[in-house]
Amino acid sequence: MELAREELAKKLKEDFPIFKTGSFAYLDNAATTQKPKQVLEAMEHYYHAENANPLRGLYELSLKATEAYEEAREAVAKFLNAKESAEIIFVRNATEGLNLIAYTYGRAFLQEGDEIMLPVSEHHSNFIPWQQLAKEKGLKLHFLEPNEEGIITEESFRAVLNPKVKLVAMAQVSNVLGSIQDIKLFAKLTHEIGAVFVCDGAQSVPHTKVDVQDLDVDFLVFSGHKLYAPMGIGAVYGKKELLEKMPPFLFGGEMIEYVTKEGATWAELPHKFEAGTVNVGGAVGLTAAISYLDKVGFSFIEEREAELCAYLMEGMEKVPHVHIVGSKDPKRHHGIVTFTIDGVHPHDIAAIFNSNQVCVRAGHHCAQPLMKFLGTPSTTRVSLGLYNTKEDVDAFLAALKTIRGVMGYGE
Repeated sequence: MELAREELAKKLKEDFPIFKTGSFAYLDNAATTQKPKQVLEAMEHYYHAENANPLRGLYELSLKATEAYEEAREAVAKFLNAKESAEIIFVRNATEGLNLIAYTYGRAFLQEGDEIMLPVSEHHSNFIPWQQLAKEKGLKLHFLEPNEEGIITEESFRAVLNPKVKLVAMAQVSNVLGSIQDIKLFAKLTHEIGAVFVCDGAQSVPHTKVDVQDLDVDFLVFSGHKLYAPMGIGAVYGKKELLEKMPPFLFGGEMIEYVTKEGATWAELPHKFEAGTVNVGGAVGLTAAISYLDKVGFSFIEEREAELCAYLMEGMEKVPHVHIVGSKDPKRHHGIVTFTIDGVHPHDIAAIFNSNQVCVRAGHHCAQPLMKFLGTPSTTRVSLGLYNTKEDVDAFLAALKTIRGVMGYGE
């Protein structure tokens, strides 16, 4: 089975035109993924044959564009198992989605003295909006700390949870540690005190099947570009009863029902949150990416990334002076492995990998509070995708073994 999955990964790699432009190992999938020809061709067809401003045009091209856009919404709703497509709001990315929730739900329903809980391990996109909202409205932030495995435990969650908490924000999968949190449990505990739960699905939605009804989260966001779709398209899932109560995020065209000199009324869901000309081409690409993932199947994706992550970590552990951050169990990493090397700055590490045609990411990974918690200013990260092969990992490991020597340590 493992051999069969390796062969399938090699076959899938042929769907991605960028890998025909040169010989390199792309291992920065947590930052963004490459795009299959099915996505590129779908977008090209849209712009060649169906491009128009959608929603209000009554001519054929505009109607086709409207149909393509709303089909994308239906595809996302089905993909996440939302109750209906009106619960899906298109945005540019997960960052914009989290800001939408903070600025609309947060401003409208959180009051001075209310409290927000979030892990110290959150990406800045799920950290700064709540931090700034707290400053603006006089809210209190509670920070949850992960254990050595990168996990927020039920015990630590319950220890902070209290009746003043009105919102909990948490990533399902950490973009640094790769650890997955028990979102279903934490959403249940959050609801027991009458608070709402916001889930950052940027690192989980591309790698595992996410069912928003089963998780019972109130909001969930993701970015299309981490999902083999184009940049500039993402989505917010929100429970309809909450979205209906929330004010708009942006004002202008398309999000209105009626305007006078004295005021305005808003369009019905989901359009009241989608001001201005929408990204139909990106939505078409997202539809194609979802279709592609459905055909590949999440059972393959999860099994493949798990076995490749185990192979990766086994090789890394054999290299002296390399330290994996977080759990030593590959099953805890979900394709994301962050590490340090004694005496070598992460930027130098990434530069040496680059000279060996291996693409990795170095820095604080937009998670500086987590870096401070871990006691290191920055790290290097390798992250896997469905098209990665053992050859990619072997190229990474071969370069890894040379880094200390290149930096003059004689090892």
